[in-house]
Amino acid sequence: MNTMVKQAFQSAKFLVGFIIFMIILLTAFIYPVIVRDPPLAILGQGTFFEPGIYVNVFDSIHSKRYKLSLDNAAAKRIAAKLGNEERLDMQAWLLAAGVPKESIDIVNTEKLFDLWVKTYDPNKSVGMTSAKRNYYVRLDQSLKGILGTEGVTIASTNPDSGVLEQTDSIERSDFVNLGQVPVVRVLPLGTDNFGRDMLTELISATRTSLVIGFVAGSVATLIGLILGLLAGYLGGFVDDLIMFITNLFTVIPSFVLLILISFSIGQESRGAFTIAVVIGLTSWVWTTRAVRAQVFSLRNRDHVNLSKLSGHSFIRIILRDILPYIASYVIMALILQVSSGILAEAGLSILGLGPKTTEVPTLGLMMNWAMIYSAHITGKWWAYIPVLVDIALVTFSMNLMNTGLDQVFNPTLRE
Repeated sequence: MNTMVKQAFQSAKFLVGFIIFMIILLTAFIYPVIVRDPPLAILGQGTFFEPGIYVNVFDSIHSKRYKLSLDNAAAKRIAAKLGNEERLDMQAWLLAAGVPKESIDIVNTEKLFDLWVKTYDPNKSVGMTSAKRNYYVRLDQSLKGILGTEGVTIASTNPDSGVLEQTDSIERSDFVNLGQVPVVRVLPLGTDNFGRDMLTELISATRTSLVIGFVAGSVATLIGLILGLLAGYLGGFVDDLIMFITNLFTVIPSFVLLILISFSIGQESRGAFTIAVVIGLTSWVWTTRAVRAQVFSLRNRDHVNLSKLSGHSFIRIILRDILPYIASYVIMALILQVSSGILAEAGLSILGLGPKTTEVPTLGLMMNWAMIYSAHITGKWWAYIPVLVDIALVTFSMNLMNTGLDQVFNPTLRE
């Protein structure tokens, strides 16, 4: 075993993949222990904050030192969301909907907004293209609450119940000199549309996705190993039965089967562990076939026949005379299964069939949230690009480790 490990680390590909993976793994599991501050939570904002330095609203309010404000906040908020171009677009829609031109005053914000609220219907067709209709839907969503006077709700996670609860609120008339507020946070990846720190959320999601991948990979590898050993060693009827079941699962696309099972479970029952087990139960086929092929080549070797003649039990022969010879292939299969499990969870979550959103985030759920709130359309790259890079690095490092191990243990690939 020591020789196998030494040979593996002599492979440059394995070493590079191992280093990348360990950096990701240590960051995902150690960072939350070091940084215990909760993510910034500003309910009711409904916007993305760009990467940079921001006042930690929760900390400053919780300490009762200061309150948040911006000079002329209402005017700036209206100007940012309702410029001259947006006013002309609203006028164009209202005219197409049959509103008399003399009734539309694009200068008076209050009257224009009141007319828009009373008239606009996203389901109403006014002879526009699908892209234009989608534009007006986004415009309408961005205008909600633009003239409101209600305050902003400050929330944090209750350590006992784990539920996000209101802790304070900020009225629009409250103000403070931002230069006097000492509590600031660096948000290298900005925030999502709920004001949550993207870096903290990304690391938490990476940790959850890695756990899902390891559970799914372990389940798939264990099932494939057991069935492959039985089919390859016993042969005959057992082999025919196992291969018949394996062939059935081979012709059915595993991801389609995964979608059907996840949908039938229901959102409330789809926890991270449940999804991981389901992925594992649908991903064991190729491992079974690979292990079976290896065992076929080993079952008639001299040392195996000698064990049979010595009266050793079936379990002893499997564990002592066969399994050690295919251990490298099992490890490589596990690495690929973990990588496939992470990608499968991401694909399911993007479709809305991943773990329920009320629990911890995953990389797939972060992609799903970014799509739901049109981050890819509005140019909020920090809501999805880091997630894509993270998924790519994890899967790339694991496939690099697998390739390195294959070069070490497969004689035909050695130089």
